Amino acid sequence: MRVHLGCDHAGLDLKAHLTTRLTELGYDVVDHGPFVYDALDDYPVFCIRAAEGVVRDRAAGLDSLGVVIGGSGNGEQIAANKVKGIRAALAWSDETAKLGREHNNAQVVAVGGRMHSLEDMTRFVEIFLAEPFSEEERHVRRIGQLDRYESTGKRPTLPASAAGLGPAEDQD
Repeated sequence: MRVHLGCDHAGLDLKAHLTTRLTELGYDVVDHGPFVYDALDDYPVFCIRAAEGVVRDRAAGLDSLGVVIGGSGNGEQIAANKVKGIRAALAWSDETAKLGREHNNAQVVAVGGRMHSLEDMTRFVEIFLAEPFSEEERHVRRIGQLDRYESTGKRPTLPASAAGLGPAEDQD
């Protein structure tokens, strides 16, 4: 499996560690930068490139996931999610790393370099990369709704149980 990495200055140490660790585990690592510390760098530059790498690989039929790293992981997750076709999950525990793949079929995980120990963040990434998507119908259905909204802009239809509960503009 190929793993695309991108970060900002706050994630630089973890990215360097992950490059070594994931290579040792047999992953094909692609580093989208940055390559030197710059306290004023802009995470979108690197995180968007990492997410685009995942999209390109998957379009070519390659098994590929991504990891984006920043101080909190929030901005990096947002940046990755701006790439069409990407679902990025923020991992802050073993369970959120696992569920990002198992339930959401996320292709990119975001972690906060200032939020956890190096060991914890490494474990979150390893859990995410190892976890398969469950393929459960409810998760496939929900992801399908998100994909349709992304491509068409049309909101999912409210279930009958929610009829009359929201403002008129929320009714389809």
